[in-house]
Amino acid sequence: MPTTNSLDVISSLCKRRGFIFHSSEIYGGINGFWDYGPLGCEMKRNIKEDWWKTTVRNREDVAGLDATIIMHPAIWKASGHLDTFSDPMSTCKSCKKLMRADQVWDILADGEIGQGLAALIVGGVDAGKVAGWCKGKAKGLAPNLAAVRDADALTAAFEKIKADPAAYADAQALYVLLANAKGSQPAVTPCPYCGGELTEPRPFNLMFKTVVGPVDDPANVAYLRPETAQAIFAQFQNVQVTSRQQVPFGIAQMGKSFRNEVTPRNYTFRSREFEQMELEFFIRPDEAVELICGTVTTMADSPDLSVPQASWGWEVWHKYWVEQRKAWIQACGLPKDSFVEYWQKPEELAHYARACVDIEYSFPFGVQELEGIAARSDFDLTQHQKHSGKSMEVFDEPLKLAAAKLDEAAKAAFTAKVSAEWATRGKDAEAARAFVAKLFEGKYVPHVIEPSAGVDRMMLALLCNAYEEQKLTDEKGKEDVRVVMHFSPRIAPVKVAVFPLVKNKPEVYNKAREIFGHLRRRCAAFWDEGGAIGRRYRRQDEIGTPWCVTIDFQTLDDGTVTLRDRDTMQQERLTLDQLKAKLEEALL
Repeated sequence: MPTTNSLDVISSLCKRRGFIFHSSEIYGGINGFWDYGPLGCEMKRNIKEDWWKTTVRNREDVAGLDATIIMHPAIWKASGHLDTFSDPMSTCKSCKKLMRADQVWDILADGEIGQGLAALIVGGVDAGKVAGWCKGKAKGLAPNLAAVRDADALTAAFEKIKADPAAYADAQALYVLLANAKGSQPAVTPCPYCGGELTEPRPFNLMFKTVVGPVDDPANVAYLRPETAQAIFAQFQNVQVTSRQQVPFGIAQMGKSFRNEVTPRNYTFRSREFEQMELEFFIRPDEAVELICGTVTTMADSPDLSVPQASWGWEVWHKYWVEQRKAWIQACGLPKDSFVEYWQKPEELAHYARACVDIEYSFPFGVQELEGIAARSDFDLTQHQKHSGKSMEVFDEPLKLAAAKLDEAAKAAFTAKVSAEWATRGKDAEAARAFVAKLFEGKYVPHVIEPSAGVDRMMLALLCNAYEEQKLTDEKGKEDVRVVMHFSPRIAPVKVAVFPLVKNKPEVYNKAREIFGHLRRRCAAFWDEGGAIGRRYRRQDEIGTPWCVTIDFQTLDDGTVTLRDRDTMQQERLTLDQLKAKLEEALL
């Protein structure tokens, strides 16, 4: 199924049909914030409810949490967000625009300047064409570029291109040259908006500040949460006790998060207000698994990932959740070949992470992260234990019983083995011995596997994937274009549309309203009585409605209705009971 490569096409449809609107649009909008319209909020709710059903309700080992957006600021100190949650930010010395330093070239490529440069290098860069662009269009696009402002700089660039055109055969290299042809080393990075010089990158904390209480005082400063995960760690003991769960188990949460992105971009992909779906799945440390089971199952053992086992180590649990997340993404309607697993390299991992997989989708603006699954060790709970003074340990009865069966020699050998393994990871031998001593008491701080997904990103991926323009030819040879959104029925904002064939015949109209009433109690149904049936079909195709039901005069005779399938456009006659059964089966 072909999908569009244009984000403009998707955003236009979303506004026209009521999926997504720019926030505060009547006042010129506010960058990085989006409102979800009648269809958008239904689809977004379907994504969240499906995630919750799959992750929490259909499992016995996951409990839920709904925490506040504003929490004690000490939480963000313990988690590291106050000190390290920042992006490198640069400012243009000419136009004063702020931007993430690591996104300069992406911004350039997406804008008119980048498109102009790309046109110049098609078939090989030509010094004369570059000079013409600098003297013409670039004066409006990049007025602060050195080669545009200064004739000597342009001449120097001209000569360098003539001497070695291959060195400037990509847009980035050419743009840097036009900004630095006459300048001294090191070369400055040019602004992607105007060509001016950028400042050196400096950290910019992404958390939104607010004040709790009536007095605007530094002591009352708090923050809107930049992620939902930390509340789960802070409430770990309360949830574990009240839900009567035992490790391994998970805590799930969905909700709003806020990040003061320097350069929000790519439609809803990178926004300042967004929703997350996060699971923290707590597991035994591998050392505890070894004491209980005598061995630790690793991926080298080629384990069956369908049913969790007590002997699984962190590596297998991590892979298990990668596969679980991929299965859910496919069930929501993204085909397997539309996304890839990216396993972060050791140098890319956070200092506390043992592994991290990014599930990446090919958006119209490039391959980007859809969600991540990280093995975070015991870092988060340990940090909160350290900063709060409250224990985050659990007592594991099977572990205590297993340790009690060891004699002193076996305990000493196990302690030495763990100490040696920790040493290979650069961890302290004394800390290893203290950790093992706790294990022998049946206690430990759980490790965690964290699948973290964005609702908005998932919705954007589904919108992009679902869009198709089909060229149709009718029986008279007339060509037409059908825009159709191929949403999975479980995600589609409207499941079924009901049409009376005619609205001026009370018996047909009333029967249609009766059937509509039956269906809307079971799923999201839409009533449409305006225009020809063909036009009504097309309107529903464009919003992704899987089925349309038409009530006609035959319905009055035998009780059957016409059911039309969105994807095949095939029609069949069904009784109301058959229709209900078909919908129920498809929407489970």
